[in-house]
Amino acid sequence: MAQAAQIVFSHKEVVEALIKQQGIHQGIWGLWIKFGIQGANIGMGSTNLVPAAIVPVLEIGLQKFDEVSSLSVDAAEVNPAPAQE
Repeated sequence: MAQAAQIVFSHKEVVEALIKQQGIHQGIWGLWIKFGIQGANIGMGSTNLVPAAIVPVLEIGLQKFDEVSSLSVDAAEVNPAPAQE
């Protein structure tokens, strides 16, 4: 069987993994991404330049949300607190 070249996750799957990694058990949390923007002249050789925007991803994290959406999940559902005895 061939090895996978990519493993793809939905936004919700990324949020769920980060919630579990942080040990969060309550609240609605969603994906947060901080972008930067830079400009540069690019092209094929020095005589065929065009201005371009470069948008790097600077940070990826979690942010509190007011409701569940395509970018957020309820931590109590995806990572319930352990039962206390």
